[in-house]
Amino acid sequence: MALIALLAGDGIGPEVTHEARRVLEALDLGHTFESAPVGGAAYRQTSHPLPPETLALAKRADAILFGAVGDPEMDGLERALRPEQAILGLRKALGLFANLRPAKMFPGLEDASALRPEVARAIDMVIVRELTGDVYFGDKGRSITHTGLREGHDLMRYDEVEVARIVRVGFEMAQRRKRILTSVDKANVLETSQLWREVVNEIALDYPEVKLTHMYVDNAAMQLVRNPGAFDVIVTGNLFGDILSDQASMCVGSIGMLPSASLNEWQGTCGLYEPIHGSAPDIAGQGKANPCAAILSAAMLLRHSLADEASAQRIEAAVIAAIAGGARTPDLGGTHSTAAMGDAVLAALQ
Repeated sequence: MALIALLAGDGIGPEVTHEARRVLEALDLGHTFESAPVGGAAYRQTSHPLPPETLALAKRADAILFGAVGDPEMDGLERALRPEQAILGLRKALGLFANLRPAKMFPGLEDASALRPEVARAIDMVIVRELTGDVYFGDKGRSITHTGLREGHDLMRYDEVEVARIVRVGFEMAQRRKRILTSVDKANVLETSQLWREVVNEIALDYPEVKLTHMYVDNAAMQLVRNPGAFDVIVTGNLFGDILSDQASMCVGSIGMLPSASLNEWQGTCGLYEPIHGSAPDIAGQGKANPCAAILSAAMLLRHSLADEASAQRIEAAVIAAIAGGARTPDLGGTHSTAAMGDAVLAALQ
């Protein structure tokens, strides 16, 4: 049986991971759970957002179910101690370079989308985002110019190996789906993107059955609201993937519906699974958070780290059934509390 690390974190993280754990336990698969603090909650206890004990648990676990990190009360801390550094530290320490973010319209939620129902209904895509490079991990700093102005810099960088490994994940994912891959970059402006595009074209020779399209990120953002159904798999860098996946969440109705998987291999091995919605401190503790993204992240955990496709499909079917039955949290225009939404999924599961 597997050991699942529960890193609930800040804000609504504990609320949504609690519901995800309830669903996993209801499957009665015999897995064990162990919790540890992370983010702002960990800083309050240990003066660091990623304590050694938490990192040690993450390294020995078979999979990690993560909540969210972020606390506005800690915005004044030095960068290395801010809650968000915990997730960046985990990605780096565990080599979690591949982020999978599926975005699919659930039947019955078309009216919650910012798009027309007939447009939103066609959404079924996966965004494959590189996680351990780009401006998030490049050299950064502040200085004063020779004229006395404050100046900041963030280095966007990738080497060809970093690009190749995430691009192969994109091609492999596309090969298992509709065999359509869109590579998103900004090659008309950025040298980094020119390298990205070169490597994509080289690897494409190994996947002749996959239809490859290159798209600038600004056009991709436009097409996501104009014709999202045209996308199957998108592969892109860290910064662009962060932005586009949040945009995709509103196309399907709510950021509370999107799960994610962060992997160091395409299948198997330890992965980190989390909803993409963040800590949402404005609604923390009020029972308003949508737990579906966390529950669907648990399904991805079973699929990718524990090779349990049948149980993953059971969870996903239960979420679909709960929504079809009228369960809605406030972000979806309903009145169900976090716990009530979890109850609806559990009822559908059984």
